[in-house]
Amino acid sequence: MNRMTSFGDLLGPQPVLLPELHAAEDALDAGTDPVRVAADNPAASIAWAALAEAALARAAEADDPVNHDLVAAYAFARTGYHRGLDLLRRNGWKGFGPVPWEHEPNRGFLRSVAVLAKAAQGVGETDEYARCLDLLEDCDPRAAAELGLG
Repeated sequence: MNRMTSFGDLLGPQPVLLPELHAAEDALDAGTDPVRVAADNPAASIAWAALAEAALARAAEADDPVNHDLVAAYAFARTGYHRGLDLLRRNGWKGFGPVPWEHEPNRGFLRSVAVLAKAAQGVGETDEYARCLDLLEDCDPRAAAELGLG
């Protein structure tokens, strides 16, 4: 019997659906400062993604295109990326394959990858930018467009 993944690949791995991180997600939804959410939930990529996105937005307003907020966005995004990789691996991901955007708990990781791509591009790290785009494409081809990279 041939089983297809939800992404239509007969031989590929099944999509990884991360567990919900209720405390972090609920705190962010309630308007809690992402700094507090990240401190209280350091394993939650969603908190790091929120910090990275806010820093990247501030960076875009600065006179100097390479600034403290751009570097902070890079660091926050890299933290969210790595915390997300840890969680993905604990949930069966082997370093490749579907991580669907449509599954809300996956979005913290995917958002972190997208901000990492944007920040890497901002500091001129073209190889990292390309790796992030490739990772988003591998995870879910829709993710890059949803996150303003497509």
